[in-house]
Amino acid sequence: MNAMEGPVAVTNYGRIRGQQSGDVNVWRGVPYGAPPVGKLRFRAPEPPESWTGIREGATFGPVSHQPPDTRGTRFGGEHPLHSEDCLYLNIWSPADGGEGLPVMFWIHGGTFITGAGSQPLFDGSSLAARGGVVVVTINYRLGPFGFLHLSPLGDGLASNQGLLDQIAALEWVRGNIAAFGGDPNRVTVFGESAGSMSIAALLAMPAAKGLFAGAIMQSGAAQTLPPRQGSEIAAALLAELGIAPDGDPSALQSIPAEEIMAAAGRMSLKLPGGSLSMPFQPVIDGATLPEDPAVAISKGAAEGVPLLIGTNLEEGNLFFRENMPVPNFADSLKALEMLMGVSGLGEHVGGYTPSWEGQAEILTDFYFWSSSISLAEHQEIHAPVWMYRFDLKVPGHPLFGKAVHGAEIPYVFHNLKHLQRLGAEVSPDMTALADAMQEAWLAFAHRGDPSTPNLPWPGYHPGDRATLLFAETPEVVLDPESLKRKQLAAARGEH
Repeated sequence: MNAMEGPVAVTNYGRIRGQQSGDVNVWRGVPYGAPPVGKLRFRAPEPPESWTGIREGATFGPVSHQPPDTRGTRFGGEHPLHSEDCLYLNIWSPADGGEGLPVMFWIHGGTFITGAGSQPLFDGSSLAARGGVVVVTINYRLGPFGFLHLSPLGDGLASNQGLLDQIAALEWVRGNIAAFGGDPNRVTVFGESAGSMSIAALLAMPAAKGLFAGAIMQSGAAQTLPPRQGSEIAAALLAELGIAPDGDPSALQSIPAEEIMAAAGRMSLKLPGGSLSMPFQPVIDGATLPEDPAVAISKGAAEGVPLLIGTNLEEGNLFFRENMPVPNFADSLKALEMLMGVSGLGEHVGGYTPSWEGQAEILTDFYFWSSSISLAEHQEIHAPVWMYRFDLKVPGHPLFGKAVHGAEIPYVFHNLKHLQRLGAEVSPDMTALADAMQEAWLAFAHRGDPSTPNLPWPGYHPGDRATLLFAETPEVVLDPESLKRKQLAAARGEH
């Protein structure tokens, strides 16, 4: 089938032609929002414009402005167009057709400043072909364009613009995914790192209620800034741009995007915490995210939404590694306290060495693992929850020799060629684990339960804390590292 004979889907905005690639049909660069430029910059997204004729869906859309991919790994050596006009999604569906298929809606990570749904790592072909699902990946606004707290300035300016983009994409899915074989009532959101943190926010946002039926959170729990801190960051960026605190906010709409990115970079360098600082992230905001997600979830904001959540064994070793510049131990603790919104963390880290290894372990334990356990406990009261830990290591590999942050993604998408591009030899054990993880994620999308005949997976309850460890031989362990878990809970003021 050549490009001119590809599958044509009829959306509410017009017809779009995809391409058949092996066992899947793919539509790339589908607009789900109007370009957020000019007067729409820093505002809630608007619906896309309709078109006449047949739109070609052969190429990915532009990605949000972001720091350059200096290592060439983010986009597989390609150099996609960076633009404010970035509200596009991509769809994979089984080539043999079908109707009413579950939808898996992927939200990429990247500390809210990098990434795109078009990264090769997130190719949805394997999930769609193997699991009989429709896979959707999205681009959303990042950095200052997506997470600058501007709603207090009025004039229609918004906060949490990137989260509003995600909601707009989910609304587009609700209204259009049936044209691609998907069931709008069986949408599972899944994401990693900032994508997972975004899902925590979506679980708490009134505007997102009812747009998805299940959630999978990989290596990221509730993460927000308080309004005061969000306003301080916005004021600092405005100052870098030469806009006075009482100046005309409409000036933001005419400044070139490159100048805004440069000012954001300068501002970030001045913040405490170095590489751990995250100035651009969700902020508590009355109009969009009125309450901290962890608190809202504990009160039942996501009642009835099953949750699969987990972390990797050595998350922090992506950020702290041998022969990398390491911040002062005290500075790292201060930055982590700012990230977590806690104080007195130093009183609880006596068992960690003041080295890069100790800092990596602290980041893993406090920021990723304990916060995910806490969120699982909050949601378990209101809906079924399953928990995992990814433990697989690639012996001898300089990065994947540990189960670092993000290491599970190639297994979920079964895109192990990504590991090969990074110099890892794919073993039969790695392929088998990818099979097991993908089957579990697909089972959750189909039934709201990740158990499979090959890998039974009991739910997570505070009584036994059943956790599936994904290693060479996956196994369910009850309350792994129980003593450390209790110590971390005490440090967080929980029990």
